[in-house]
Amino acid sequence: MAGVNLAALGLPPGDLLVHVSMRALGPLPGGALSLLTALREATGPQTTIVVPAQTAHNSTTSPAFRAAVAGLDEQKREAYLAGMPGFTPDMPSRGCGAFAEYVRRLPGAVRSAHPQTSFAAIGPRAAELMAVHDLDCHLGERSPLGPLYRGGAHALMIGCGWESCTALHLAEERVDRPRRRLYQCFVERDGRRVAERFVGIDHYDGDFPLLGAAFERTGQTRTGHIGRTPVMIVPIRPAVDFAVRWLTENRSREEDAR
Repeated sequence: MAGVNLAALGLPPGDLLVHVSMRALGPLPGGALSLLTALREATGPQTTIVVPAQTAHNSTTSPAFRAAVAGLDEQKREAYLAGMPGFTPDMPSRGCGAFAEYVRRLPGAVRSAHPQTSFAAIGPRAAELMAVHDLDCHLGERSPLGPLYRGGAHALMIGCGWESCTALHLAEERVDRPRRRLYQCFVERDGRRVAERFVGIDHYDGDFPLLGAAFERTGQTRTGHIGRTPVMIVPIRPAVDFAVRWLTENRSREEDAR
């Protein structure tokens, strides 16, 4: 792929929550820098670009931890626990992709404070969008998803499916009596690693492909391609409002199957 031209996509005005599979894009001269430059050229300087910057590798209640310690004897499990890092603002993200990590590390980028599900942003509203991210609110109203929803932002999905659409998790908090669970992760304070325990929404993305397909049928998404890579533009507010209704009507069967 010689480069990225996003002008033909007709990106809407306003802030963007960007999910990218650089692998799906294929060879791209300049890599993440080239993509970010194309995004800025297509949206203008007024747009703030937001990416996930999650860190499951410091949690003892994450699927990543359960997979890592599966089959270990007690001694090896304790050794693994002892080596787990505590969250700091400069901790690398994990599982969010090369583009997200590139944005997180940019000079001037701002990261939200959650030790598990932080976001990073670059642009004029970065500090405002990242200002609030409460510990018991992974991906809810008191996370960056709240102001993105209220501000009419869009999610830009490049080479990603609906299971990667972080904004849909905001809907999980809005359903009646959402499932909650206990979480634990490590954070670093004053040079010491300490455990944080909190109760939060039991997030689940296993039914997001079905949810997303139903939302696509409303005609409110915009699709296109970068080369052969599929691209989808999702208006966050209508998608979350739709997701609340869809989850209310459909999720009980999914939860029973977990």
